[in-house]
Parts: sequence; C-alpha cells; structure tokens
Amino acid sequence: MSHLQAGDKAPAFKGLDKDGQKVSLADFKGKTLVLYFYPQDNTPGCTSQACNLRDNLASLTARGIAVVGVSPDDAASHQKFTTTYSLGFPLLADTQHQVIEAYGVWGEKQMYGRKYMGLLRTTFVIDGKGVIRHIFHKPKVKEHAQEILSALEG
Repeated sequence: MSHLQAGDKAPAFKGLDKDGQKVSLADFKGKTLVLYFYPQDNTPGCTSQACNLRDNLASLTARGIAVVGVSPDDAASHQKFTTTYSLGFPLLADTQHQVIEAYGVWGEKQMYGRKYMGLLRTTFVIDGKGVIRHIFHKPKVKEHAQEILSALEG
C-alpha cells in the first residue's frame, strides 16, 4: 500500500509513453492530473478502467483534468492497447518500476490463494501545484471517472 497520503507533495516522475515521448509531472503544472496505476494492458479490469476513462475523457478535460496511465508493460504493449481501445491519453511504460516504486504501488497481492508481488491498482489525483488531493486505493474500474469527479466536487 502506498505510503503517500492526501496533502503530500506528489513524487516527481518522468517516463516515456507508447510513442517514446517524454511525460513528466512538470508537464501538468497548473492542471489537475489523474495518475492511475494499473497492473496490465489487455486484461479485463484494466481494459474496463481505461475504457471508462476514455468514455468520460471529455467530461474530465472540461474540468481541466488530464489523465495518464502507468503500468509495468512496455511501450509496444501500450501501443497495441491504445490503438485497440482508442485511448486518448498517454500510458507510461514503467518496466523498471521507477514511478511505481516512487508512488508505493508495488506490493503483495493474492489471487486464488496464491500470494505474489504485483502492481496495486491505485489512482492519485494531483492538483496543479503538485499536491496529492485524493487517492483511490481500489478504484471501481467501471465507474472510475465518476469516482474522480465526485471526489473533486466534494
């Protein structure tokens, strides 16, 4: 579980998207950033979450909110995932877990009674000054955009 809390300064990050373009926290100065961490491209829950954000991107953008996804998948996987589902936001390839570790979202998971280490699905809402305003530790993948909008309104 992440050691970060609402009110903390968000860790600076830099990464490459599916096209090899640099993306960093500094790119979003003055905007609200939804930085969402997800386990793996093209899996049911991750696809539902990405498509929910895609389908509601206009509503998020209208409120000055940018979206960036992060997973341990490589750029080629992100390219295919983005193309298949027409995602309109960057996905960072964090194969070395630098951003994942900085945000504390790599930890023990359990499936079918088996314990293993993996990415803990988590979303951080970061304001334009780089401060974490909200953390979703277990976002509802099919309702995630509404969760975000509700948290920002509240």
